[in-house]
Amino acid sequence: MASNGKQPIIPTFSQSLMAGGFAGTSSDLLFFPIDTVKTRLQSVQGLAASGGMKGIYKGVGSVAVGSWPGAAVFFATYDGLKKALPGEGLINVMVAASVGEVAACLVRVPTEVVKTRVQTSSYGEQGKSSLAAARMVFRYSGIRGFYSGFGSTMLREVPFTSMQFPMYEFFKVGLARQLGRRDGLFAHEAAACGCVAGGIAAAVTTPLDVLKTRIMLDIREPGSRGYPSIGARFMSIYRNEGMSALFAGVVPRTLWISAGGAVFLGMYEWAIQEFPK
Repeated sequence: MASNGKQPIIPTFSQSLMAGGFAGTSSDLLFFPIDTVKTRLQSVQGLAASGGMKGIYKGVGSVAVGSWPGAAVFFATYDGLKKALPGEGLINVMVAASVGEVAACLVRVPTEVVKTRVQTSSYGEQGKSSLAAARMVFRYSGIRGFYSGFGSTMLREVPFTSMQFPMYEFFKVGLARQLGRRDGLFAHEAAACGCVAGGIAAAVTTPLDVLKTRIMLDIREPGSRGYPSIGARFMSIYRNEGMSALFAGVVPRTLWISAGGAVFLGMYEWAIQEFPK
């Protein structure tokens, strides 16, 4: 039986870089307002005190700087490891995605720190723009300040990615089988798989996202006296604010990452097909 799908493409290193960067930037910029609302909901002061629905594009400059290289590094690592690791299967996908996420966070975390502090007006009038906030981070904490929350970001991103990408690959195989496709899916079909996988992973890992946000919003220097450990901070949120605080922002996060997963992975699949080797 003739197939209606696209022939699967094994991306080259340059295709992974270009398509990944394109997909990451498209997704992050499109859904930035939802991310702002989610971040303000998760902050200690809450949505209204953090700015409410005003200035929902505050901090977008740092995202514009970090999205392309972060996503490019992720996909170059992810695609490269999938080809290099022996054998096949979801375990390989999980390992490749996890290592790719660690590499990407080395690029992305500094821009995340700046973004969250601008979104929640942590520095007041002195840190209204991404550049001004970056200067404040460096002034008070040096280079280390840009990696505030790196550990908690890893604690969130590795489980999230380890869930999202195996589910994504599993759903793609299942959908192709259902549609009778032997040679892959169209980009919009892959986008639907990315939407479902992203939404499930986002909802489950929301407490880790709350923890990451709180740590990034703490303007004390990590390691200073009174600065709590990741575990102590997690338990403090639970004991003092309850389980609901650990799932603050779960609805906008799930909606954002469901839609973002569709755009991110759909655009990646499209770009891989269109970008020259």
